Formats: sequence, structure tokens, C-alpha cells
Amino acid sequence: MNTTGGHTPDAAGMRAYAEELRATFMRLQEEASALHEKARAVRVTEKSRDGLVAATVGANGELIKLDLDPRIYRRQDARALADTITRTIQAAVAKAQDRVVEIFAPIIPHDQMRAHIEGDLDAVLEQMSRQMPKPPGER
Repeated sequence: MNTTGGHTPDAAGMRAYAEELRATFMRLQEEASALHEKARAVRVTEKSRDGLVAATVGANGELIKLDLDPRIYRRQDARALADTITRTIQAAVAKAQDRVVEIFAPIIPHDQMRAHIEGDLDAVLEQMSRQMPKPPGER
């Protein structure tokens, strides 16, 4: 008898659990590298409703390119132009995030990837703990 509740851990069960964890880790490591490269290459271009503003963003939402049609200078409303640019960039960022979530779908659940992208560490850790296989004594 030991101090872990009176039961001796099943050595074969613990070995099987360790092997399951190792196999899962190896699979994720192999797949993640290729998916990471694919995600890093994501580029999304979104146009404004009037077609006068085009914004291209990368996988992290960084602005790569902003194109303004020369006709846009006919407008005298700087606030409306700024709002149009902001909305166009936000739409491109949302699409880029959606693409990254889709790319990682084979190995990372949608909700977990979305939480990661949005910086919700508590949600990421909670979801990861739910996915971990239970040790033999807790199954």
C-alpha cells in the first residue's frame, strides 16, 4: 500500500498511458510543422463595399498592403475614408483568422484555435486539459 489512496499504480497501464501521450505528441509535432508553414503563408485581400479601398493582411492580421483607388480623393470626408479603411482591414483580418483556424483544424479544435488567436489563455488551457488523455486510474 502507498500514500496515493491505498493503491499501487498499474505499471502496464502507466506505460500504455505514457506511450499514448508520446504518440500523440509525435503526431502533433509532425503535422504542426507543415501546418504552421501553410498558416504563415496566409494572405487575405479584402475590398471595401465601394471597391475604392483594398487591404491585404497576413496570418497575424498585420497590414501588408493598402491600396487606395485615386477616385477616393474626390471625397472630402476624411472621417468616412478612415472608417472605410478601418472596416476593410478588420474584414481582412477576420478572414485571415478564419483561414488559420481552418488550416489547423486537423490537429487543433476550432474553439481552441480561435481562443489562441484571440489571446484567451484561460480558454486555451481549459480546452487543452479537457483533451489530455486521463491517467489509467482516472479512466
